[in-house]
Amino acid sequence: MNKLFLLLIITLPIFSIAQQTAEKEVYTYKTGNPNGTGKWYMGREIAYGMGFQGMTWLERPEREKEENTSKLLKNMDLKPGDTIADIRAGSGYHVFKMSPTVKNGFVYAVDIQDEMLAVIDQRMEESQIDNVSTIKGSEKSVNLPENSINKALMVDVYHEFSFPIEMIASIKKALKPNGKIYLIEYRAEDASVPIKEIHKMSEKQAVKEFKAAGFKLESNAINLPWQHCMVFVKQ
Repeated sequence: MNKLFLLLIITLPIFSIAQQTAEKEVYTYKTGNPNGTGKWYMGREIAYGMGFQGMTWLERPEREKEENTSKLLKNMDLKPGDTIADIRAGSGYHVFKMSPTVKNGFVYAVDIQDEMLAVIDQRMEESQIDNVSTIKGSEKSVNLPENSINKALMVDVYHEFSFPIEMIASIKKALKPNGKIYLIEYRAEDASVPIKEIHKMSEKQAVKEFKAAGFKLESNAINLPWQHCMVFVKQ
């Protein structure tokens, strides 16, 4: 038998086993924060996501004061014609603030919970909004077409992704070449921010994870009361 053929027979299974082992080691599991999932990525414990039962908190009247959401949208430099994806859009709090600004553009409201998407659909129908579309995502994908968006917004949700590697890969695929990710996370560096530590994230940690996914930090606005406003672009 050809020696090269024998070598291939021997090495291919070994390579396959090594690849499977590497994939398993990307995420590790150990006891951590009581509010965490026990699943870790790059030294960070992944937090539990908020269910649709917490929808009223997303729409709380004091949110503008606490987070200065108007300033956040100014940071995004929204323009008519933009195509934006609000990832894990929840009840659509930011979606319906962005849709009038982009005018002839489009906003995709992506979420994994049917209850959240139903609320957005109902509001779209009641207000006769025609530049918003709901998308049912999954834990591993935003389920958007390739090169379909020029801006992606994630507000206090990335730290809850069960599969951050897969999710960022799917967003990267959906982004146009010059597209940007706006990552909004409560500042872990600031102990005065009244949010549980498991639901905060530092700039250093975000940069580490996004660099691994092929992104670089373009800027981080410091004009929000509690949150980072990090802008990532493709390497």
